[in-house]
Amino acid sequence: MTDPDVPATMHIGELADRTGMSLRSIRHYDEVGLLVPSGRTSGGFRVYTAGDLERLLVIRRMKPLGFTLEEMAGLLRVVDGLATADPTEASTLAARLDEFLEDARARHAKLLQRAAMAEEFIGTLGRLRASV
Repeated sequence: MTDPDVPATMHIGELADRTGMSLRSIRHYDEVGLLVPSGRTSGGFRVYTAGDLERLLVIRRMKPLGFTLEEMAGLLRVVDGLATADPTEASTLAARLDEFLEDARARHAKLLQRAAMAEEFIGTLGRLRASV
């Protein structure tokens, strides 16, 4: 199902606006092969689709969890493969997706733990400030 708010195609600036990512980051993901534009205009400008937008959102969501570019590429290969896999391949890819899911959960738990420590630190600073 398509989102009526997402145009059929968009240029890099609109993609950046929709994702909150910089043009530089998006170009870098193109250079390393994580997000290749679906096309180019006759003038050479990148053209992206709703599918490209979704792919970039997956990348953006992996960043705060500390996934490397190589790990991102691995997950994207799994996602791409699931779209066209036969039943035997789908089972293998699903198992690989499960591994990414468990890894993401573990990274999320560590992130929550770090956030809790940051909140504790902020509370300490607040108490110190109140005593001054």
